[in-house]
Amino acid sequence: MFYPSFPSLIFCATFSTVLCQQQPTATVIPKSCFDSQADFNASFIDLYPWGTDHNGAARMNASYISISDQTLTLTAQRVSGQAPAYSGGQTIAIDYLSGTVSAKQNFSVAPGGGYDFTGDFQAPVAKGTWPAFWLTGVDSWPPEIDLAEWKGSGNISFNTFNTSSQVAALNVNYADPGSFHTIKGEVRDENGEDVSIKFYLDGSLVTTQYGKGFVGQLMYFAASMEEIRAEWNLTSAYAERQVANGVVFFIRIIDLQMEGSSGSPGPTTNTTYSVRNLEVLSYNP
Repeated sequence: MFYPSFPSLIFCATFSTVLCQQQPTATVIPKSCFDSQADFNASFIDLYPWGTDHNGAARMNASYISISDQTLTLTAQRVSGQAPAYSGGQTIAIDYLSGTVSAKQNFSVAPGGGYDFTGDFQAPVAKGTWPAFWLTGVDSWPPEIDLAEWKGSGNISFNTFNTSSQVAALNVNYADPGSFHTIKGEVRDENGEDVSIKFYLDGSLVTTQYGKGFVGQLMYFAASMEEIRAEWNLTSAYAERQVANGVVFFIRIIDLQMEGSSGSPGPTTNTTYSVRNLEVLSYNP
């Protein structure tokens, strides 16, 4: 009988582990999505899926979205004379024009499947700045997964909303905000009904949270400086067009909102939020 040497055993064990790792089944959004305006247009739309306003002090405008050097940059500029916004039964003064983008593709975790959401982010942390990278429900709120959120405190937040009161939330110090940091969220079917979300910062696992009943729900993906915390009557018409067979989906959003949960007053000079190397991989069967 042949007895392999110790180095051979290490190689075999490592090779077997690699073989057992789950492989993505599709690239939903490629890393080239910010290479050009055409690449951006293939994967994203300007603004929120429901329009220009949400629950912060910024009104979204496509002029504040730019693509250059393979990087998406959202800019918030202080303004005056804007009509107020209305959200969740409240009147909100609009003090900024800013940018947000939403993925054209909606996301639903299939049984046995999931997604990886990865990107490099340069996010402001000053008082009154509210950038975010998040998933939220098309048909209702919750569900919501904040893959990364910054609320003017110097921290980065990782959050999962099961209900408005059942929230898993973790705040972590966000060192060197002037540099790009890699954010990754691994969203997986946990048991055929719930999902697990592993949150990574610069390659290190920070926390794992769970979304109850998130399997099969359709979600938006968003990137902005504002979070969806308002009543979902704002999205009902959009949801009616998106939801099929009673399934709820997720939308992804990259958002630069201002003030709101990040405090006020916000900055008087322009604020920028930049993203590069963004990629979404599917592990759905």
